[in-house]
Parts: sequence; structure tokens; C-alpha cells
Amino acid sequence: MTLPALQNTSVFFRRILSQFPQDISLAFAYGSAVFKQAGTTQGQMGKNMLDFVLAVDDPVTWHTMNLIENRKHYSFLKYLGPKQISSIQNDYGAGVYFNTLVPSDERLIKYGVISTDALIDDLLHWKTMYIAGRLHKPVRILLQSENGKLRAALMANLKSAMNASFLMLPESFSEEDLFLQIAGLSYSGDFRMVIGEDKSKVSNIVKDNMQHFRILYNNILQDCPQVVYKPQQGRLEVDKSPEGQFTQLMALPRTLQQQITRLVDPPGKNRDVEEILLQVAQDPDCGLVVQQGIYSIVKTSSITQSAKGIITAGLMKSVSYSTKKLRKMWRGWRRKTP
Repeated sequence: MTLPALQNTSVFFRRILSQFPQDISLAFAYGSAVFKQAGTTQGQMGKNMLDFVLAVDDPVTWHTMNLIENRKHYSFLKYLGPKQISSIQNDYGAGVYFNTLVPSDERLIKYGVISTDALIDDLLHWKTMYIAGRLHKPVRILLQSENGKLRAALMANLKSAMNASFLMLPESFSEEDLFLQIAGLSYSGDFRMVIGEDKSKVSNIVKDNMQHFRILYNNILQDCPQVVYKPQQGRLEVDKSPEGQFTQLMALPRTLQQQITRLVDPPGKNRDVEEILLQVAQDPDCGLVVQQGIYSIVKTSSITQSAKGIITAGLMKSVSYSTKKLRKMWRGWRRKTP
């Protein structure tokens, strides 16, 4: 969310976006082809697949138009028609439909389509954290409509990432510690980090993008009463008292609060959420409980969305995509091996 308008982006991104139906409420590019990561060169960035997410108000209408304009992007599911494609998008996995390994402007791209309502729900409540987690980190906004609910949800998602990270950090920490914690939220519990991803992915994202993270979170940190932010020194101090932690817990997204409740509340007691969070706020392992709650959310959505991806991409593209991921991980490992 560092480059906030279509007119400020390159002609290259505008050309790619122009290939799609234009009823889009939010479009952003993300990943290692957009933001430099530690250990990668500009040349390698230019070879990486470009990742996009497109939020649309009416998925059936959008897929109808996209099937006319870009039918080759779809797997065999194109024969089911736009209603079934939209149903698969909305009802399974994390509410996203991906087309991958799509040739565009002499590059390969992957794009995910999500309904605007599903995106807002994930941003506010972290039901899957699948797209919300991507938006914890810097992305390149290509298009954003004047949707007040969406704008508010994007900001709420950043505040939630900050609060969750505060709970898992000590009383005093550096900016880098905070951004590493935030960047790692959506990878906690993601089975793809076991195979197919570089284990240094989180630190690689943060190391070369500190300024982008500062732009994203600076105003939120300055306005937060729970933290003393010293940007000149790059240090922060957060309120770790039970009262402070309770305030942070109460500000967490609903799904995460529910996961924490399941972890802490013994069966049959049926206490209300506020009572349970008050107990967690006084627990020395409060941060660990929050981490376990996030782990359970991400684990479920990463498995179900990846399973759906095999169908939406088709078998051949799925094998090809997985092979590219493994090669990328291998190159990262080779660079670190003396």
C-alpha cells in the first residue's frame, strides 16, 4: 500500500491491468517481482512471476467478461461457466480464484480474483488471513475505488497486524523487530513454508523494504496510545501491563479472538469472550496463545486454498508452478551455502 494511485504507476502495470474487465474495486501487485528482497538482483526480479490480486464487486459478471476476453487464462473449469467459477471462488478455500502462469507483456503473471465483500470481511475479521496477510506488507496499489468501507477495512487490517504483533513482542523492541513480526503473521502455520518457500522469506522481505514498512505503519504508530514510538532511534516501547494487553486483545479481529477462546476455555465452561481475554491478558504466555491462534487460522486457509489451486490452475500448470517454487527455494539455499 505504498504507491496509492494508478496514475503514479508505470505504463507497464497499466498495460497489464488494461487486459482485464475494468469493474475492479481494488487491484494490487505484490511479491518478489515488485519489491526487491534481500539476496535477489534486479535481473532476477525481472524474471520472477508477477503476482496480482483483483477485488471485484460482482464476480459472476466479471468472470463472464474475462472468459470472453481471456478464456485461455482458465483451466478446464472454463467449461463450467462463470456462475460455477464464481461459486468455486466464493465457497472454497480462502475465497480467491487464481489463474497462474499467464503470459502477459513478455512476462508470466498470476492473478487472484476475490469479491469486494469477501475481501472486506477478511480484512476486518481475519477469517482466512489469506489476502489480509498479504496486505500487512507493502504492496503496489494499481487501482482503488472510492469505497469507504474498503478503505476503512484496509486501515483496520494494518492496526490489527500491529496489535497482534505487540502482544508477541517484549516491552521494548526495534522497528525491524516489529516489521519482522508483522511480515511473519501470514506465514505462521502456512504449510508451504515447510516445502516450496525459502525459510528466510520473512527477513528477506523486511530487510530491503524497511522504508516501505515505515510508510505503511508510521501514522498508525504515531497515533497509537499503547506504544511509545521513537522513529529517530528506530525503537518502540509497548504497554505490557495486563490492562494494556487486554486492550490489545479486545482490538484483535473476531476470528482470532474466537481461536484464542477455543485454545483457553475448557469445554463446557462457555465463558464469554471478554472474560477469557481478560484471563489471557494476565497470562505470561499471552503472546504464545495469540501466535497459536494465528497459526490455526493460517494453517487451515493455506491448505484449503492450495488444494483449490490445483483445480483452478489445472494439473500441468500446478506441477509447473510447484517446480518453479522449488527451484527458487533451491537457488536461495545455494546462495547461502558456502
